[in-house]
Amino acid sequence: MSIRDWPDGERPREKLRARGSGSLSDAELLAVFIGSGRRGASAVDMGRELLIRAGGLKPLLHCAQKNSGLGPVAWCRVQAALEIGRRYLDSELRENEALTDPAASARFLKSRLAAYPYEVFACLFLDNRHRVIAFEELFRGTIDGASVHPREVVRHCLEHNAAAVIFAHNHPSGVSEPSAADRAITLRLRDALALVDIRVLDHFVIGSGDPTSLARRGWI
Repeated sequence: MSIRDWPDGERPREKLRARGSGSLSDAELLAVFIGSGRRGASAVDMGRELLIRAGGLKPLLHCAQKNSGLGPVAWCRVQAALEIGRRYLDSELRENEALTDPAASARFLKSRLAAYPYEVFACLFLDNRHRVIAFEELFRGTIDGASVHPREVVRHCLEHNAAAVIFAHNHPSGVSEPSAADRAITLRLRDALALVDIRVLDHFVIGSGDPTSLARRGWI
């Protein structure tokens, strides 16, 4: 049965307009991008097939077009939507008078780092009113870890004239529990930056669930 023959409340686009995008399943969201099905399979059926073949939404969205199973037009639409989401979160941070919402910081940092198959260490640079100056990915490593050099972190902070920073790095395993090494490098960076009057406000570990805040654990 074609999607055109479905009840209005079950068609993906009509359902999105009536109930909001959060009401759609992953396959239904993909169907909106795919646009139309093929003989014997609706767009939602094709969305389910793509998810099964890729192993889920996250690996599908971040694989190359030739490996995704999506046509070039649908793939470009998906990539554009991902970038719109990232830029929305970026503007959400920058438009605030001051960065006072840890949840907003966590959402932004997860959108930037969660998809990497290797470890990435990044930093939000803030002014003395805790407004965002810049975001940078500072170090990249293998799936086993990234080497973080305090001298380089201090140099970047001084270049941005930052008064405070928020660190983040991802765990490609998906487990967001901070390791002993994560806690140790956070303290080294805190002490190094304190010498130049720059505060470390937080360090988020990004996994598949909610990011873990070292500040909330009392480890900074």
